[in-house]
Parts: sequence; structure tokens; C-alpha cells
Amino acid sequence: MRFVLCNDRRDPHGLAALFAEKGVLVRPNGQTLVGRAAIAAAYADRPADRLTRHLVGNVLIDVTSATGAIGSSTVLLWSGSAQDVPGPFGRPAQGRQVMGEFEDTFVRTAQGWRIARREARFTFVREA
Repeated sequence: MRFVLCNDRRDPHGLAALFAEKGVLVRPNGQTLVGRAAIAAAYADRPADRLTRHLVGNVLIDVTSATGAIGSSTVLLWSGSAQDVPGPFGRPAQGRQVMGEFEDTFVRTAQGWRIARREARFTFVREA
């Protein structure tokens, strides 16, 4: 959950800190990012006016050992533009809604549990 919170709040360094030092993130487009610096740089590079909200559900985590765990979750992504003026019900959402999944491998480090590998993929899209 903290991953999507950092993403929605535009905190790329906080997001990257959730990964192990050499953590891997496979994005839905297939781009593979290795290490915290690469992950932070990729998330810092998103358009300045892009707003997102990720809703996460169906979270499942299985501890596989004293230092390892696997997990999965379902994600619904809405986005909009900071250039749109908010009305009484907020800003208009962009027409595209995307549903996806995270498949995760976690590792316990001296700093606590971290993401060793996250694979993100889209499963459904709804166009305007």
C-alpha cells in the first residue's frame, strides 16, 4: 500500500526506498528497472501535471521463510490532470481506467521487509 501512496503523492525516493538495494521493478510495458536509483529516476520523470490514484485490493502475502515472502494484489488506476480545475466533486478523471496486478517477492533486510522484485501488468482497460 505504501508503494501506491508514494506514487500518488509523487514521492519517487520514498517509493524507491521500499525496494531492496538491488530490487527489481518490471513495469507493465516490460521495462525492467534495477536498483533504487533507477526506480526513483523513472518515477521522478513522469509528467508534472499527471495526477493518479491507485486503489489496491485482493492483497495476499505468504511468508515463505524467516527472510522471504511472496505476494500479489489487484490495482485499479485512475488518472487526471492538475491543469483541470476541481469542481465540487473533484477534478475530472481521464477516460481511461486500467486494472492491473502486482506480483511481488519480498526480502527481510536489516532495515525491515523490502520488495526484492515487483512485476506489474495490466489485465483490463476501459477507454472513454
